Amino acid sequence: MKLILKKLHCHFYRYSVGFFFILLWPFLYYFSRKPGRYRNMNRVRQLLGYFSSYPSGIFYRYHIEEPIDWSKTYIICPNHTSNLDPTSISLLMKNNFCFMGKEELLNTFAIGLFFRTIDIPVNRESKMSSFRAFKKAAERLANGTSVVIFPEGKIPDNYPPKLHEFKNGPFRLAIELKIPIIPVTSPDTWKVMWDTGKEKGSKPGICNIFVHKPIETAHLTIDDADALHDKVHAIIKQKFEQG
Repeated sequence: MKLILKKLHCHFYRYSVGFFFILLWPFLYYFSRKPGRYRNMNRVRQLLGYFSSYPSGIFYRYHIEEPIDWSKTYIICPNHTSNLDPTSISLLMKNNFCFMGKEELLNTFAIGLFFRTIDIPVNRESKMSSFRAFKKAAERLANGTSVVIFPEGKIPDNYPPKLHEFKNGPFRLAIELKIPIIPVTSPDTWKVMWDTGKEKGSKPGICNIFVHKPIETAHLTIDDADALHDKVHAIIKQKFEQG
């Protein structure tokens, strides 16, 4: 019975996303037509996240280690256990931003529009696709758009989830462009909805989001990429395992 209720809740959440996406579609479509309007498209994306989550009883509580200067550009590196993670990051952001994510998202109902316009799709099995995606990310960063990259590359298959190894791309990119990295830990979002929610369902609850202080990279060289990778992984792992 408990699983049935959780699956019903997940369906309610998914239909809520669909309903508000359709309601906001004219604004999303208009703002998606030109890159100069992407900032406003992100604002509508934030409204979509707000309207679809809160009627479902899903809330996000942010714990920010130190004030963030949102006039700067960042690479945001969160762990990934739930389809709620992009929403939690969207609601966090105070400057223009985009996500890098798997190319399969191009064909999804609500998210596909974003990945055909503002966001960056990538086939992580293809070196050429990864090269093109990171080149596009570099262009976005150079133009003042923060880029959200989930360094695990996917939601891990194991349940309860564990923090997996990180890909090196975000850290090399941060050093090459001298862009600070903000690690973000979501230790309990999976308890509200793990992965897509299809298997375990979802439930109302509060997702705690720990936003760690930015890590500057201006003084680093490409030889420091592994050390930066290990530092960000250790920060997120410590908070994630604390629960």
